[in-house]
Amino acid sequence: MFSRLSRPGALALCAVPIVALFAVVGAAPLPYSVAQPGMTADVLGADQGRQIITISGAPTRKTEGQLRMTTIVATGPSADVDFGDVVEGWLRTDRAVLPRDAVYPSGKSDKEIERHNTHDMVESQNSATQAALGLLGKDPKTVDVSLHLADVGGPSAGLLFALGIVDKLDGDGSGGDLTGGRKIAGTGTISGDGKVGAVGGVSLKTQAAGRDGATVFLVPKAECGDAGSELPKGMRLIPVSTLKGAVSALRALERGETDQVPSC
Repeated sequence: MFSRLSRPGALALCAVPIVALFAVVGAAPLPYSVAQPGMTADVLGADQGRQIITISGAPTRKTEGQLRMTTIVATGPSADVDFGDVVEGWLRTDRAVLPRDAVYPSGKSDKEIERHNTHDMVESQNSATQAALGLLGKDPKTVDVSLHLADVGGPSAGLLFALGIVDKLDGDGSGGDLTGGRKIAGTGTISGDGKVGAVGGVSLKTQAAGRDGATVFLVPKAECGDAGSELPKGMRLIPVSTLKGAVSALRALERGETDQVPSC
């Protein structure tokens, strides 16, 4: 014989498996990575007591201003990201929820991914050197460029490395600084022939740049829309597609020729 449940009792009984389901979903790891603004570094300066850009075989100049490469920090490839983390990431403007496979190569261990990112950074540095020396007409056989930046991987600092080399060797081409004394930040891959490529996470990188005092941000042209979505107040976006274009834009900005500076 079964006793009859009251309506409140029946509803309470039905709610038990629903609550349990949400508890399981909330605790289960999800295939996402949560990213946030990371560190920035002035490539014209030093890192851990060592100059980031060192050049021999050609005269270099003392620089003013800053060229800050930007990063994001993401949960690791083996980190557990649960439903609560994802919801929080969706609600906060200083977070981004990304498919894990869009951040890290799938099927790779943490060590393999670390080696992959280190390899990409080295390739980016080589391409930045080739692009900068090529733009300036310098012979890579006589000009030696060494790039050092600890604890950063991936190719997205390529554009800023190339601009730093140009500034140290040639400045604005007329005796002044390529930066015009400003704090300039940016992001973008670079190829040996000077093409700038998209990187992802740019809205988080503009926030990192603004936090660290930058007022100008160089962004791959294809990512103008994303860069403007959470742009810090007073920050100027400059879209670039080539190293030559980036240098031209900064020289025009330094001369006050704002109508010659592209915008998003």
